[in-house]
Amino acid sequence: MDLLKTGLLCCCVVVLLCYRVDEPLTEFDAEAELKTLQASLKQLQTDNLGESLSRRLCFSQASETNYTNVYICMFISVMNTDVPKVAFAVSLGGNGLQKTTSGSRTLVYKTVLTNIGQAYSSETGEFTAPVRGVYYIRFTANAPTDFPMSAVLYKNAAEVQLIAHEQPSGEGSDTASNGAALLLEAGDKLSMQLWHQTQIWDNSNHHSTFSGFLLFPM
Repeated sequence: MDLLKTGLLCCCVVVLLCYRVDEPLTEFDAEAELKTLQASLKQLQTDNLGESLSRRLCFSQASETNYTNVYICMFISVMNTDVPKVAFAVSLGGNGLQKTTSGSRTLVYKTVLTNIGQAYSSETGEFTAPVRGVYYIRFTANAPTDFPMSAVLYKNAAEVQLIAHEQPSGEGSDTASNGAALLLEAGDKLSMQLWHQTQIWDNSNHHSTFSGFLLFPM
């Protein structure tokens, strides 16, 4: 599959360059080349009907203008082939107040807002990276200010980032957030923990959340 992609990209680049020299391709040569590339690209489109239809529309519209646009469409199409789609957003939802008094514990976000790729488990509270790549991860936390608040991001067994409010004021509630772009290996697990002697709160308005998406594979 990678070899086919490389070949298609090379063809696209070569043909595009031909439009910049003194002797461009004839219409007959361009049509023959286009048919060859479209036949090869068709093999890459069987995994996703929606993407296939959008690519065909792109080719159709571009064919009405000039061949350069067709090859640009093919270049974009090849670059987007087989890129996994991963995104999730979850919240503690109507679980109300959660507090720890005897050790830390994993937060399990039961309310799933988005889970494209099914990489988040609402049973364990873990997000498992399906592929090696850079992911953007973000989390928020809300809690009354009469008791310390925390939300700690872990990658496998290592602490990565945290939210903590350790000086109770007794005035209303606080909300905080944190996030980062992280390089994850396939199989790496992300989870949120509630530290010992801290609390977190949420309701149907989704104040306390955990979310992320794949920026690009590596």
